[in-house]
Amino acid sequence: MIKKLKDIVEKCNHIASELSKPEIISDMKVYKKISQEYSAIKDKADAAKNYLSKIAELEDLENIINDEEDKDIVELAETEILELKKEIKSLDETIKSLLIESDPDDLKNIIMEIRSGTGGIEAALFADNLFRMYLRFAETKEWKLELMSLNQNDGGGIKEAIFALKGNNVFGDLKYESGVHRVQRVPETESSGRIHTSAATVAVLPEVEDIDIEIHETDIKIDTYRASGAGGQHVNKTESAIRITHLSSGLVVTCQDESSQHKNKDKAMKVLRARLYDLQRAEQIKKRADTRKSMVSTGDRSAKIRTYNFPQGRVTDHRINLTLYKLNEIINGDLNELIKILKLEDNKSKLSS
Repeated sequence: MIKKLKDIVEKCNHIASELSKPEIISDMKVYKKISQEYSAIKDKADAAKNYLSKIAELEDLENIINDEEDKDIVELAETEILELKKEIKSLDETIKSLLIESDPDDLKNIIMEIRSGTGGIEAALFADNLFRMYLRFAETKEWKLELMSLNQNDGGGIKEAIFALKGNNVFGDLKYESGVHRVQRVPETESSGRIHTSAATVAVLPEVEDIDIEIHETDIKIDTYRASGAGGQHVNKTESAIRITHLSSGLVVTCQDESSQHKNKDKAMKVLRARLYDLQRAEQIKKRADTRKSMVSTGDRSAKIRTYNFPQGRVTDHRINLTLYKLNEIINGDLNELIKILKLEDNKSKLSS
């Protein structure tokens, strides 16, 4: 444990040294990335330094007891040792949490994708509920929203919403939302009062920079076409809509929300970069799963993670067997308690390993 704490301090010192280099300062993208790494580790390093200094002080006092012949000095050292051991014990839990490997992506902004699943119109309405739930939560956190794509359903609700959220620790707060969300409620069109079950899928992707995922022009195929649907005079007159195909992975991203072809390409590239990065993360999570089985999955988006039961006013997270009877608050954006519990359970799993 002591070695790991020393490694944290050494890593922090190395990052601080990197930040002072002129070539790093002059490259804003690299500087921003390293600054985020420094912010993520600094508090850990400070706590590690404090703990290590107390351990060193304890060793010095124990050496005094072994080497000193003056009884008064020995008694004083023994008293100080008792106090010091109490302090060290009180810091133990904090130090254990420091040793949990932090996710370097936690500080990143995200691209979130919400899609209606089984359940027809009711599923589209539920997808819209989830969209608004995350937007309201984002407002409370003072995160900035950038809409990438919104595909509305003819009968109400949405088929698909893709948007970016930018702010502090966005991925760290929302990464556990990836998966299948299920709703149980009586639709307004249901005259017999029968409860219907519908679903929507949520994907939370860390937004990445060019330096994280490099895409060459030869890696992609770009098609332009005329935008469809409401969108002003440019619709059906200019080929502003963009479709990007990543040749090796087969991933396809489209964007037609902007009137400018350049802006649509820029947004589509952001989504493509995030999806490619997410594929890499999924592979890493799969490899780690053999050594640590976490109850809180952040990699399998086909897994049913949560049920929103409207008749009973409850929300159940199936990964940790948690039920909260505050559905109205949660669906209106109050996700703080839920996210806090999910983080605690994930940390417990990491600590036990």
